[in-house]
Amino acid sequence: MIKLEKVSKEYARRGPALRDVSFHVRKGEFVFLTGHSGSGKSTTLRLIHLAERPTAGEVRVSGFSSDMVKEGEIWKLRRRVGMVFQDFRLLRGRTALENVGFALEVTDARREEVVPRAQRLLSQVGLAAKSAALVHELSGGEQQRVAIARALVTDPVVLLADEPTGNLDDRATRGIMELFWDINALGMAVIMATHDLDLVKSYPRARTLELDQGRLVYDSATVPAGSDGGEV
Repeated sequence: MIKLEKVSKEYARRGPALRDVSFHVRKGEFVFLTGHSGSGKSTTLRLIHLAERPTAGEVRVSGFSSDMVKEGEIWKLRRRVGMVFQDFRLLRGRTALENVGFALEVTDARREEVVPRAQRLLSQVGLAAKSAALVHELSGGEQQRVAIARALVTDPVVLLADEPTGNLDDRATRGIMELFWDINALGMAVIMATHDLDLVKSYPRARTLELDQGRLVYDSATVPAGSDGGEV
């Protein structure tokens, strides 16, 4: 469903961000993308979301190719790929319901469907009782739940999350992780970038990809049976 084939990304001022990275994510997988700051995690997610294109190699996502898709067609890919960020990126001064509803409106949902669908999505993320709250009145964990509900408005096949627990305390982090796990259990692939190795180790059933200085240095899916795989 997602395939990176010998992908490199280089920036004029920063130099190489990814170097010859290849991996394949199948439908319904839960994948942690780990590595120190600057290792290439966010760049990888941006390439999958086609917010950027690789300098070399090819990114394929749900039938779309970075080599072939035209700029005017990228919105079609975005309907299949949800994105969640560390800083939430919600509309300030609006309610939780309005934030999710706005995302539905820009996807051309019928007006009469917007509020009921937004309510259902907020219920799915455990925020039915907070739909009328302004986002600045919500805790960090609750704001992230609104952001996740917004990312789900198009029923994507994969959910990308860039350090989604980075601004949260331990309790909120546990709640968000259980929510991602529940979403994944419904058949949606989840790729979550994080530098929190304790969090990764708490979910040993998930696949782990580790980047170091732009190179893929570890993939738990390739560790032989009976091997401890070394450090994550």
